[in-house]
Amino acid sequence: MGFRVGMTYNIKGEIPSKPGDPPDLNAELDSEDTVRNIENGLRDCGHEVVRLGGPRQLLDRTTPIDVDIVFNIAEGHEGRNRESQVPILLEMLHVPFVGADGLTLGVTLDKVLTKKVLMAEGIPTPRFAEATSLDRLDKLDLRYPLIVKLRSEGSSKGLSEKSLVNNPEELRKQTAWLMETYPNFPVFIEEFIEGQEFTVAIIGNENPTVFPAVQVSLDGIMDLGRKFYTFAHLRSGASYHFPAPVPESLHKRMQELALATYRAVECRDFGRVDFRTDQEGNPYVLEINPLPSLSIEDVFAIMAKVYGVTYASMIGRILDAGLVRHGLKARDEAPTLSAIPSH
Repeated sequence: MGFRVGMTYNIKGEIPSKPGDPPDLNAELDSEDTVRNIENGLRDCGHEVVRLGGPRQLLDRTTPIDVDIVFNIAEGHEGRNRESQVPILLEMLHVPFVGADGLTLGVTLDKVLTKKVLMAEGIPTPRFAEATSLDRLDKLDLRYPLIVKLRSEGSSKGLSEKSLVNNPEELRKQTAWLMETYPNFPVFIEEFIEGQEFTVAIIGNENPTVFPAVQVSLDGIMDLGRKFYTFAHLRSGASYHFPAPVPESLHKRMQELALATYRAVECRDFGRVDFRTDQEGNPYVLEINPLPSLSIEDVFAIMAKVYGVTYASMIGRILDAGLVRHGLKARDEAPTLSAIPSH
């Protein structure tokens, strides 16, 4: 049975940049191609699709939202609660939607709050500090090298090769640059893990499917060491290797930590947990993304190819998770992807 599915989203360029805006202002927003691919994928699964736009379009509506469920990928605009805007509006309107609610999205976009949850749950994560002023940098009890980020942004906004700092002078210089370039965004400082980078995708709720880890390579290098994903890589791209060519024990450990993280922040329907492992192979959770990219070049689409299913089927399984959770579809009607070997 097909459903009438609304789509909420934000597209790059929908808000023109102003003089003085950083070049990565709209880095987290989706391309029209991604929105169209998800739309086509939902249609290929037999559903009718209605484009609804982002939070501002929802606020401007003069007619009810006549859909069975909304497939939400909207990133929102402005502030650390921007990802929460669409879910909160839909919740107020009593419209079912796929994905995390506003509380989870607000917590996970804020790196400091995410860290506090991870630490409370005993999940290994690099030590961190928030830079509230340049004067307090000398009092940080952290071990170099450090990486300097924006507290409430993703998609490598504000990250460049200069973000990895090796001494107090470099730390002060990079922190000052971020504060000047992004004056409305607090700065976040974290101990940098030298080693390999992975991500683990999850689909589902009560008994979610936790996929084997995907390994990230940059510029053809698998063991990244001191390399890391920057804004420049949004253009040049990263390579994903699925399943990651690592021992089964490491896959299992990252899957356990990914599921613990997913549950700790109460993710729903789908999400992705990012890791780095140190030189001894110990995994550390960097962050969780309950609103991960569904681009055809990204992790979920790459996993679909390995499983031998279409991109549309992967999108359909994410939608099914939401439909089952809302009681719109019986659990035995929703197909799942069985586990595949991790080697």
